[in-house]
Amino acid sequence: MVSANREMAVFCFDTLVAHYNSEQAPPPAFDDGQHPLFVTWKKVVNGGEPRLRGCIGTLEARALINGFKDYALTSALRDRRFPPIQPKELPNLECTVSILTDYETALNYLDWEVGKHGMIIEFTDPDYNVRRSATYLPEVAAHESWTKIETIDSLMRKAGYNGTITESLRKRIRLTRYQSTIYTLHYSDYASYVKRIRGEAPEIAGAGSPRNCGGWRQV
Repeated sequence: MVSANREMAVFCFDTLVAHYNSEQAPPPAFDDGQHPLFVTWKKVVNGGEPRLRGCIGTLEARALINGFKDYALTSALRDRRFPPIQPKELPNLECTVSILTDYETALNYLDWEVGKHGMIIEFTDPDYNVRRSATYLPEVAAHESWTKIETIDSLMRKAGYNGTITESLRKRIRLTRYQSTIYTLHYSDYASYVKRIRGEAPEIAGAGSPRNCGGWRQV
């Protein structure tokens, strides 16, 4: 089984740096394959808790190289919840790559474990008679210290449902659970890796020298 690893996170950083520099990213140092995947960017300011700056991926199997290349940029620049990440933010970022595995249809909306499973919910909005769906990655509920019901209710809001959440509606949810492997890389560690492997630290157009900036963290 393919697991998320450092080289995948390095490739995501390479892709974003290359975008800012209007260059081609170096070829990735991992084998291609077909898997569902996500790329998450977070930002650390003054040593505080990492704050989400973008997270986009696919629940369907996708070629890893093209998938990480596409979603590294899409999550950084086109997550509609956030303004695009600017070059000057890079030294304060961290990148988490996720590869999703072990999809299973749950018996009910509580048939999953906090910290182990991500979940996809699907349900019909009773107010508008439209189908709604949303997903949380496995680490979200544990990070937020949510109960299962709090997680499901939050996910229903994420799906766009604004009505009253009742137990009857929760019981009509179709839930698919999954697991993931993740790897998180801080910008400072990325820069050190690049310098060691390629002989010089990355330069970012519009950001100044990353060697003069603090490290960045991500989810």
